[in-house]
Order: sequence, then structure tokens, then C-alpha cells
Amino acid sequence: MNAPKDLLYTDQHEWIRIEGAVGTVGITDYAQEALGDITYAELPTVGKQLAKGAEAGAVESCKAASSIYSPVSGKVTDLNAALEADPALLNREPYSGGWMFKIELSSPDEAAELMDAAAYTEFCQKEAH
Repeated sequence: MNAPKDLLYTDQHEWIRIEGAVGTVGITDYAQEALGDITYAELPTVGKQLAKGAEAGAVESCKAASSIYSPVSGKVTDLNAALEADPALLNREPYSGGWMFKIELSSPDEAAELMDAAAYTEFCQKEAH
């Protein structure tokens, strides 16, 4: 598993790339692989306030449905509309074209509680055993 080093990760397999006061959120390669072929993505609405750890949406695959949780608190500012037409982007490009939503951070200090790439890789290795 190759977790990009510029991202932070949750124990629910979401990632966030923080640029200034805005974070871009998606699911990890580990998550998309566990889910299999993703057939549907439910995204939060723009303007919605999310608390850290709150359910932000869901993804469905031929194997399972899984909730998506917000890695930080804040207001949703943008959605990846491409996922509506092509939810498999989450499988093909989990760290680029398959991002899910952007959030304006209301408590930037919460990011310090997330895992870096090395910690997330170790977490996934433990979970796989």
C-alpha cells in the first residue's frame, strides 16, 4: 500500500489534503480495494456543517455499503460532481480525480489528531492481520 505523504488519514480510511483553510476529502486506496467496484457515491450538500467524525456521506459497491466520515469539523464548500456520473473514479483515482468533497476547516488544530502516511500504513498492516 502506498499512502501519499502529503495527506492525513483517519482510522475509518478517509484522507484529507489540507491547503490553507480548506481540506479536500476522499477515501483511501485501502478502502476502495476493500469495497470493490464502487457503484454509487452519496455526498454531503454544499453549505452543510460537519463535525469531526460525523457521517458525511456514503459509498456503495457490489460488496457493501460504507459510511464516509468527516476527518475534521467545518463547512462543505465543494463537491466532486464527476462522481455522480462515474462513481468508479473512487476506484481508479482514489487520491486524485476520486476526491469527494472540500471542507472549510473550523478547527484547524483537529488535523493534528489524524495519522500521517507512515502511521496510516502501519495501521492498515495491523488491520490486515
